[in-house]
Amino acid sequence: MANRVVSRDEMLSRTAIFKDLKGSSRPLVDAVLPQFQREIFQIIGGGVTEDPDVRVPITAVEGFHLSIIKAGPGKGTGLHNHKTVEVFMPLSGTWAVIWGDAGENELTIGQYDVVSVPIDVMRGFRNDGDQEALLLAIVGGTDPGRVDWAKDVRDQVRARGFDLGADGKIIELTK
Repeated sequence: MANRVVSRDEMLSRTAIFKDLKGSSRPLVDAVLPQFQREIFQIIGGGVTEDPDVRVPITAVEGFHLSIIKAGPGKGTGLHNHKTVEVFMPLSGTWAVIWGDAGENELTIGQYDVVSVPIDVMRGFRNDGDQEALLLAIVGGTDPGRVDWAKDVRDQVRARGFDLGADGKIIELTK
């Protein structure tokens, strides 16, 4: 069997230089809440982002989506679920991975530790360190679907004047 020949141009279309990436400060609707403010750099595929303005540098999705989350101390994401496995690995700092219908379970992981959250499990995460930190996230599948938010998160988001449109992207509610 012959190996596939890949041109330099094709390889460049499959390359993302971190310093050139534009992050999203409202990657998912929960980021309108102060405790969930973070920046996500979507690198491979769109993942489950709800920001209609996200531009992904590597669009060839072959079974997974990859992003890097940057968050300050105490910041993270609200409880959510989606139809795929989600893998977290801290690149810096200490992070809490939270799971369960009410977020009743928590596990602390440090740099280069890895946790794989199974399908159909409510999950979230939080930077537990005292400095800004980076978390690598991988969402399995070619089509990871949409995020299913915990009811209290969605209620808080709506109280702030935001929701998700029919296309799954963030919209501002009219007053």
